[in-house]
Amino acid sequence: MTLEKVTSWLDEQESTARETFHEEVQEPIGNIRNAMANLQLTVNNLKGAEQDPENHPKIRSIAKNSLPLFIRAMNSSLAKELPSDPEAFYTVAIECVKGCLNAVRGQGRYLLVAFPDEMKETKSGIDAIGREINVMTKAIGRFKEVTTRADAARIAYAALCDARKNLERSYGKEERLKARLGEITEHLSTIAAETARLSIDPSLEALDADRARCAELVRQRDNLLRHYASLTMTTSHVFRKAEKIATRKHLSKEVHTLKDAMDILSDHEVADAETVARALDMACPLVQKMIDEGDIVLKNKEERTVFSDTGKFSGEVSGLCTRYRELEKQCREAEEGLLSHPVLARLRSLEREKEQLKGMRVHEEEGQKDLLEWRTKLQTSVPLLQEELVKKMEEMAGETVQFQMNEPVRG
Repeated sequence: MTLEKVTSWLDEQESTARETFHEEVQEPIGNIRNAMANLQLTVNNLKGAEQDPENHPKIRSIAKNSLPLFIRAMNSSLAKELPSDPEAFYTVAIECVKGCLNAVRGQGRYLLVAFPDEMKETKSGIDAIGREINVMTKAIGRFKEVTTRADAARIAYAALCDARKNLERSYGKEERLKARLGEITEHLSTIAAETARLSIDPSLEALDADRARCAELVRQRDNLLRHYASLTMTTSHVFRKAEKIATRKHLSKEVHTLKDAMDILSDHEVADAETVARALDMACPLVQKMIDEGDIVLKNKEERTVFSDTGKFSGEVSGLCTRYRELEKQCREAEEGLLSHPVLARLRSLEREKEQLKGMRVHEEEGQKDLLEWRTKLQTSVPLLQEELVKKMEEMAGETVQFQMNEPVRG
């Protein structure tokens, strides 16, 4: 049997089982209809039944009151319409029997003494229906077993078909992944060739002098920055001593002046020349006075150099600030000039594109790896799913089923 014929084979098995089931229940269905008709007749006869005059008056009274209720309950159950479909018939017949049994166990128990023969006949009628229902139960059980196995086989069939379809799709997806990887590799080769060509472009030779000038400007700026940092750090250290002395002497104005100067000197940005000069011109005399009075002792050569001539020092610091601004501007213009060169701009663009493509290649390679791992699992599962399907079909057929895959998945 081929995979394409499984569905029709299962439909045929179910159809055969259904036909067999219908044949098996025809007789019990007829017997149930007859038994219910006879039971209805028995109930109808109870309407006019006479009680034994010898019965105790209390029994006669109870039976008189219970009889209409019992007949009403029995008629309600027996009045249910029995469908032509066997399974629906079976369900309704069970409901009828349950209703009749409830009536017998309810109001019927008060009628056993008053109408013993009629109630015995009623119970016999219900038992007759029950026996035929039991016959139907066995037939339905056999039919349900077939349909349950057919459902399980269909699930196994669907799983096998899905696995085969996914396996087939995986090859198409792999081809698309390979194509994209090929395009990425080709693009990277083109970028490498263009980069190599641009790297020896004659116009780049003229940039050597510009690069050297830019490097020299950067070197000067950084040296100046280090010198500025050294001077301001030395000065701030002495100013901090002066601030503590001013605080101790409750000289609030002097404390404020010293703090402002230290804030400017300790800022991570180089100060404005006028601002730093103004701050130093206000703070240095205060510190110089403390030095002269012996409140501050200068500890090293750097501190003594700074405060040997605070006016000269203030001019030096403000000059460094001015020169730093000039060098910073020259460095920025030189760097912008280098960046604006068309060949260098193109090289940077190619480098960015190369990094993007490398990221894309890694992503595609990971996708290819995941796809191959997934396919390996699928390839392993297909024979197992096929075995499972064959097993379920053999359980239905009760014999060996020869199974053949006409269209193997490529691989």
